Amino acid sequence: MSETRTPADFWFDPLCPWAWMTSRWMLEVEKVRPVDVRWHVMSLAVLNEDRLDELPEQYRELLKTAWGPVRVVVAAQQLHGDEVVGKLYTAMGTRFHNEGLGHGREAIVAALADAGLPAELVEYADKDTYDEQLRASHQEGIDKVGQDVGTPVIAVPGADGEQIAFFGPVVTPAPQGEAAARLWDGTLLVASTPGFYEIKRTRTAGPDFSNL
Repeated sequence: MSETRTPADFWFDPLCPWAWMTSRWMLEVEKVRPVDVRWHVMSLAVLNEDRLDELPEQYRELLKTAWGPVRVVVAAQQLHGDEVVGKLYTAMGTRFHNEGLGHGREAIVAALADAGLPAELVEYADKDTYDEQLRASHQEGIDKVGQDVGTPVIAVPGADGEQIAFFGPVVTPAPQGEAAARLWDGTLLVASTPGFYEIKRTRTAGPDFSNL
């Protein structure tokens, strides 16, 4: 009898270090539980475009550069298929976060090479060619979880099989091995609890990439 595999949908913006940490946990979960992650883009630029005046100046400056990476990921998806999204995200995140190379054109081109994709895809960073698809992917995730969140968003099966979506989990460093499995089991547990919405505490540490 074949093992039943659980789908998990994951929405990310390549710029977000917290989404990066959670995504590495999900890759570890795939190793220790029968889980298949499906990768989707959401956009911090889209999420915040109507509230820029409320944001700190430093974050507004960051958002000016947020369009490029997500546009390149969506262009790669549209031109080369859904299967490249996770590979390109891993390549971008490694360059952006683990290696601290920033998220400019040079880092994007290097990530495209790492993912086995054409360098010319970087040209879409400055084009709105696939913005409709980008916004649709973003909205799909937001519709599942609500506006008062950021990235990452994950959606997992609830008690009745219907997807339940959450912001997070936000965790550092990314759990590995049995620790990753336990956190996944707990995620499914809360998702299957009717009326469950939130667990949260103040962050006292930044993203720790040391074990990635």
